[in-house]
Amino acid sequence: MFLTGLAALAVVPTLPTAVRDLDGVSLFPLVAGCFVAASLLGGVLGGNWADRAGARRPLVAGMLLAVLTLLVSGASTSIWQLAAGRFLDGLAGGMVAVAVNAAIGQAYPGHLRARMLALMSACWVVPSLVGPPLAGLVAAWWSWRVVFLGLAAVTALPALAVMAALRRPPGAAAPAPAEGPAARPALLAATAVSLGAAFGQYGVSGWDSRHLLFAAGGGALLAVFASRLLPSGTWRAAHGLPASVLLRGLGSGVFFTLEAYVPLLLITTRDTPPVVTGLAFTGAALAWSGSSWMQARLLERVPRHRLVVAGTVLQAGAVVLAIVGTIPGTPVCIAASAMVVAALGMGMSAPSLTELSLGHAPAGREGYAGSAIQTTQNLGQITVLGLSAAVLNGFLGAGATEEAAYGAAFGLLLVPCALTALLAGRARSVTS
Repeated sequence: MFLTGLAALAVVPTLPTAVRDLDGVSLFPLVAGCFVAASLLGGVLGGNWADRAGARRPLVAGMLLAVLTLLVSGASTSIWQLAAGRFLDGLAGGMVAVAVNAAIGQAYPGHLRARMLALMSACWVVPSLVGPPLAGLVAAWWSWRVVFLGLAAVTALPALAVMAALRRPPGAAAPAPAEGPAARPALLAATAVSLGAAFGQYGVSGWDSRHLLFAAGGGALLAVFASRLLPSGTWRAAHGLPASVLLRGLGSGVFFTLEAYVPLLLITTRDTPPVVTGLAFTGAALAWSGSSWMQARLLERVPRHRLVVAGTVLQAGAVVLAIVGTIPGTPVCIAASAMVVAALGMGMSAPSLTELSLGHAPAGREGYAGSAIQTTQNLGQITVLGLSAAVLNGFLGAGATEEAAYGAAFGLLLVPCALTALLAGRARSVTS
């Protein structure tokens, strides 16, 4: 998790600079969304694998692939190669994230899961301190490519060492129960959903017939196959696991869109140095870790669904800050602070929803629950980012200023915030 945090927090702040240098600003939703789209497939693959053979193997495979994708992205000569690298990185990230959650669900009793999830968040503290600002300095003094290639070199040997340690024979894995989707149909559906998500992200980057065709095709794939990866009743927020995973998707969509568009706003309209956006990512990571620690230690007796509501209120406040930050003449710190406040909300709500999902999962199906969390998280990110991108490009195409277009795109995020607050009670634990 430490290695994952170091790579993620150093790479993401450099993406706006990379797409600008590769003349692909209009395709930024595709580059950002490719990672999320592939995480759908990686999450389902890792979840099924973890249920069949334990969490070690998908974790090892994901770590190895993550190092290779840094090399692909760092050597990019076009925006399409960068998008391909981010897609492969998302595949690896989805496998690792689900494998970690499945390992926690398989190895720890319920009263220790919140603390383990907080410990996973704490692994991001040091990467959050050094990763984003260092990546910003490297991108400013040398090149964004050095960030990718340097991370590959730095993480290769530790990743190989961890892989060697994980090769110890695991205990006998219990056979997977019949509940949940079968492995092969689930993987086929995940592949279709990942392609649909990627098509959709490309489709919202323009308004001509070609882009609209891709958007329609991506939407059709999502409509047909997405529900096959989720617990029955997810779209109507049925009580228990369906509501828990749905709310995780809505909250993640808000946070990811802010994380994607606030740095792009600062770099493309305010000409903010990359190191400043890197510091904003550092503050956000620290805020997430601190908030996660607080919900596990100081607020452990508070019902989880109430912490979800509290986190959502913070996210709504972050959206307001982002909207205010688009007003010409306002200090850049206002928009940048939106990322920190949103992270405070996610640090409180995301572990709570993960704990609720694992608690609602049938015995022996923690991998399936983790896969469902990952799937709705990524679907929420893709959907909310795609809708915001469509609003942004629509306003720009109508002749609006960049500030007004970003303000409208941010304003859309208040809708999923309101839905999450209203539906949080449906995810409550039976013991709450």
